[in-house]
Amino acid sequence: MKTLVAIPARYASTRYPGKPLVTLRGPDGAKTLIRRSWEAAMAVRGIDRVVVATDDDRIATHARAFGAEVVMTSSAARNGTERCAEVAAILPGFDVVVNLQGDAPLTPAWFVEDLVKGLAADPAADIATPVLRCDGRAVAGFLADRRAGRVGGTTAVFGAGGRALYFSKEVIPYTGRDYAPEEPTPVFHHVGVYAYRPAALADYPAWPIGPLEVLEGLEQLRFLENNRNVLCVEVNAEGREFWELNNPSDVAVIEAMLVKQAADPQQSC
Repeated sequence: MKTLVAIPARYASTRYPGKPLVTLRGPDGAKTLIRRSWEAAMAVRGIDRVVVATDDDRIATHARAFGAEVVMTSSAARNGTERCAEVAAILPGFDVVVNLQGDAPLTPAWFVEDLVKGLAADPAADIATPVLRCDGRAVAGFLADRRAGRVGGTTAVFGAGGRALYFSKEVIPYTGRDYAPEEPTPVFHHVGVYAYRPAALADYPAWPIGPLEVLEGLEQLRFLENNRNVLCVEVNAEGREFWELNNPSDVAVIEAMLVKQAADPQQSC
């Protein structure tokens, strides 16, 4: 399947303005967030084209300087999916368009590879996205966040064939029990990477933002609210740590993980 990876990047982030140009230091030196995200995309096998999608000249100039292809999009895009839809319209002819978010440079390459395989194996799916089974430690962390009034990770529930039923910033499903730290649970952590079929992606910007998307603040719910088939693909982290950069405090976390990956062959695979 001919596959395009688009990396949405905007300068005017509400929580962290200028985030794509923030420097992350690792064993390989100091590189910006957008460069590390681009390098993560370039490591994915079987990809035909990788582009940075932005409406900001500062990001575009920087990305071109380190060798990335840039597609300029409008400032009207309300989220990464809408920005990817613009890219797909500008660059037609792909069977799959992947949204590898520009704030997730530690996303394992095989997550994207598994999504593309999932779409190839399921012709009825309009979009595929990865989920990770949580252990007791992860669930306890999510619940602790909610008790403290913090929004932690997003969870997903799905039915037969991996069809998504719902995504939430609450911890779902309710289990009513505690788990040992290493014990597998029925809770799945949703990882914010998406592989779309171009037809579904083209329809997305024209749909009104529904009440569930507004309440949860989750862009993928627009697909469910419009009766599109979302495939949840269970992936294995294989010992790899990953983290998204949403706040300034996340810089130190990601830098520590970069060091750990370089020192541990399993983390670097």
